[in-house]
Amino acid sequence: MKIITIYFKIIILLTFSFQLFGQDNIPSFKKNPLYIQEVELYEVYETKKANIVMLGDSHIQGANWGELLGRNDVVNRGVTSDVLEGYVARLPYVTKLKPKVCFIMGGLNDVYMWIPIDKIIIQYSLLINELKKNKIKVVIHSALYPAEGADNPSDRNKIVSELNILLRELAEKENIIFIDLNEKMSRNMFTKKELTNSWYHLNAKGYEIWRDEVQRVLKLLKL
Repeated sequence: MKIITIYFKIIILLTFSFQLFGQDNIPSFKKNPLYIQEVELYEVYETKKANIVMLGDSHIQGANWGELLGRNDVVNRGVTSDVLEGYVARLPYVTKLKPKVCFIMGGLNDVYMWIPIDKIIIQYSLLINELKKNKIKVVIHSALYPAEGADNPSDRNKIVSELNILLRELAEKENIIFIDLNEKMSRNMFTKKELTNSWYHLNAKGYEIWRDEVQRVLKLLKL
């Protein structure tokens, strides 16, 4: 377990270093080795069609969504440490699957890299518009708060709250569904400790709550 914890601490440090040491014109997300690995895998995956795509960061990547939802028409497009600009860059790997719906979760990594909220919303708008252009329904989630016990400056929690207000407003403006996971999964502006593991990501109980929200929306969309 200690080895796993150390591994994820290294991933977190990598996330911070992408922007701190990014003095050239290469976007920070392209300096993420996990991003490069996943995009290279997209090129060799055999799946040609999926009704549901889960697009996001490590929170999305952390579960087998096909098994979690009990379906064989779901594709996971989560990348650990990714930011919204990276989502936009790899969106063609979503649209090529011609899904009926795309669930998007993101923003916390952007906040930790001090990316301005207005830029995060612009990236979300680009994602939504491109997906709509391809006749793909869009569902966005609230950005999760950091886990209880994690190293976290309190000012970042405030930014996450501000971001979620804007995400809800964006969903209303774009007439898309907004899932507020924090209503059931947070306490005092932190993700509940009992819903997270030793490296401060969601555990099975956390994903179970999330799954129920996704299934509720899929039923609403008659999917």
